[in-house]
Amino acid sequence: MENLRSHGVNPLTAIDFYKADHRRQYPAGTEYVYSNFTPRSDRLFTTGLKDFDHKVVVWGIQGFLKWFLIDCWDREFFSQPKEEVCARYKRRMDNALGPDMVDTKHIEELHDHGYMPLRIKALPEGSRCPIGVPMLTIRNTEPKFFWLVNYLETILSTELWKPMTTATIAREYRRLFDLYAERTGGDPNFTVLQGHDFSTRGMSGIGDASASGSGHLLSFIGTDTVAAIDYVETYYNANSDEGPVGVSVPATEHSVMCMGTKEDEIETFRRLINELYPTGIVSIVSDTWDFWKVLTQYAPALKDEIMARQPNALGLNKVVFRPDSGDPVKIIVGDPDAPWGTPEHKGAVQCLWETFRGTITDKGYRKLDEHVGLIYGDSITIKRARQILAGLEQKGFSSDNVVFGIGSYTYQFLTRDTFGFAMKATWGQVNGEARDIYKDPKTDKGDKKSARGLLYVGRSNSEGTDYYLRDQVSIEDEHEGELQTVFHNGELKNEQKFEDIRQRLYS
Repeated sequence: MENLRSHGVNPLTAIDFYKADHRRQYPAGTEYVYSNFTPRSDRLFTTGLKDFDHKVVVWGIQGFLKWFLIDCWDREFFSQPKEEVCARYKRRMDNALGPDMVDTKHIEELHDHGYMPLRIKALPEGSRCPIGVPMLTIRNTEPKFFWLVNYLETILSTELWKPMTTATIAREYRRLFDLYAERTGGDPNFTVLQGHDFSTRGMSGIGDASASGSGHLLSFIGTDTVAAIDYVETYYNANSDEGPVGVSVPATEHSVMCMGTKEDEIETFRRLINELYPTGIVSIVSDTWDFWKVLTQYAPALKDEIMARQPNALGLNKVVFRPDSGDPVKIIVGDPDAPWGTPEHKGAVQCLWETFRGTITDKGYRKLDEHVGLIYGDSITIKRARQILAGLEQKGFSSDNVVFGIGSYTYQFLTRDTFGFAMKATWGQVNGEARDIYKDPKTDKGDKKSARGLLYVGRSNSEGTDYYLRDQVSIEDEHEGELQTVFHNGELKNEQKFEDIRQRLYS
């Protein structure tokens, strides 16, 4: 499949400028550099559930290895004429740092070598890494290319922290939905659809959206980020012909509703429900003008037509009403400060129940008839989702009466510091002498203190849920443990499948 990421990326300049001449700054005789990528702190992660267990989902490594370390380097470097890539690199360095400040001999040597002389080890994707434990280590395999290890720090960090953070947040949403499904008798099989990725337009480009959106897909199948499905099919051997990787439904937007005119809004609903989508699911944005009028006038007027809808091949026949503005908690659950008995006071779920009724779950909570539903996707956070589910529970409604559109308000309101991700060197070899190296800034609170030497990651139980770190281990011990070789001398190792990773995360 065609590479998803932008063509023309120069892997030599996917760096911070200060990386360019570190090769000369290392001690003379440096032969090996050994670094790790670790989530160092979660003190800034304030959006999870109260019982968050301080573990980050390992995700995105194989995608990074395939698209950048293999495909991009092969296409844009090794397969290009050496003179051209070196001239291109020298021009960039000369124009920014000064003439001949950075030479190209080491670049020429790498091109002649023909592949990336690196060994990368990582925890299995879909596993959950405790704060402070390395999830990835990297070292060079040929002494002359010691400089290459930390040369890759910038791109490795910028490509990995986001999908891992997104995957961890998505899991927190899933835990929330599973919790309330169990409490209220909601369908446990519905929670994989209850979080729907609406984030694409708020991300920093389609590459960001596809990688970040793939983290969402580890916990949910509901998505409008089409590129995320492409991403996992391209880099993780997913196959949507064999099972749901990501799914969505036909849906309107405000331009559609506006073009139908305010005066004929109910006819736009009728056309969508009866003519365009007479079976299956259709999601209709319902607050273009007056959301409460839609629920209390249009919905009752269309009740017979909605209830007469026949299921499609998947057994689906639902009309989903989508509010898109206002306070999400008050819109769905009801506003206690609104006048008694008004639609605003009742909330959207109560209004639909009064028209369409439904069933009672085995826990005694009300569930809307299968022909109608709600989705809310404006400024949803875990806190707001929890308030909505708690409010529905208090009013006697099951959790599966609403789907949440999880957008950039969740997946873009985060940074590399959310989990303190950093790549740091802890070991090296100079003229045959091994050196354990570390940093421990006196002015820091302890988050930036690094491990020392070669690293061993083990696990304290058979399920592999409690990884731990030992540092300053022998070369022999470093070869053991839970970190598996995933890249060696230009080749991908231990390739993983998306569905296996999903199962690992929820096993």
